[in-house]
Amino acid sequence: MMHPNPWRSYQKVATQTASPGQLVLMLYEGALRFLDQARIGFAEEDPLLFNRTINNNILKAQAILQELNVSLDVERGGEFSENLRDLYAYLDHRLQEANIRKKPGALDEVISHVSVLRDAWKEMLSKGSAHRSAGELSTLSAAA
Repeated sequence: MMHPNPWRSYQKVATQTASPGQLVLMLYEGALRFLDQARIGFAEEDPLLFNRTINNNILKAQAILQELNVSLDVERGGEFSENLRDLYAYLDHRLQEANIRKKPGALDEVISHVSVLRDAWKEMLSKGSAHRSAGELSTLSAAA
């Protein structure tokens, strides 16, 4: 008999009760966790662990960036959403390079960019935007 994992239960409740803005923040934080794990993989001496750790975590981070990309409301977000879409495509390309070449430089660049996005999003939420939808936040960001 399987016992429920309390952490998974917490995560499920957290995602079901979070506002759209909080969900975006959670996605950025998740991407950064996977990117940090991929970065740790560069220290692995075992070639199998080296490749597996980097590859698996980069793929998970790419999946999150793709989810952020498809969730953009370009109609309401306008130019800001288009710019984010371009940035997400660029970050995805850099992660592909990091994964193929197994060089940390591109990975570090992506971590830097996603950290800035996460910090900006966190700042917007703390300024009283937590009750707004993601589309409204994109519009607010475009006006800022």
